[in-house]
Amino acid sequence: MTAPSRHAHRPLATPTRQYETSRVIVTEWRFPPGGHTGWHTHAYDYVVVPMTTGPLTIDTGAADVISDLVAGRSYGRDRGVEHDVINDNPHEFVFIEIEMLP
Repeated sequence: MTAPSRHAHRPLATPTRQYETSRVIVTEWRFPPGGHTGWHTHAYDYVVVPMTTGPLTIDTGAADVISDLVAGRSYGRDRGVEHDVINDNPHEFVFIEIEMLP
């Protein structure tokens, strides 16, 4: 799929790699108000641990889906997911992403 560019005007979220081994990568994502990750495809299965409670908009390329996250309530997805994650909140949003390497 070609990367959608409809969010290119938004500020980018900041990833900070916190920990990495041959089995796992842990990254903190900080989204400024209105920020987004940019279009990406996940190469690994992953778990997200929200540090902030609130909605994020997930651009799937076909639709925008609102995902209500709760601080400390984890969820996971399989590799291959393509999307852009957008923080439409008036405040910073933070989550931890844990990628599980083969």
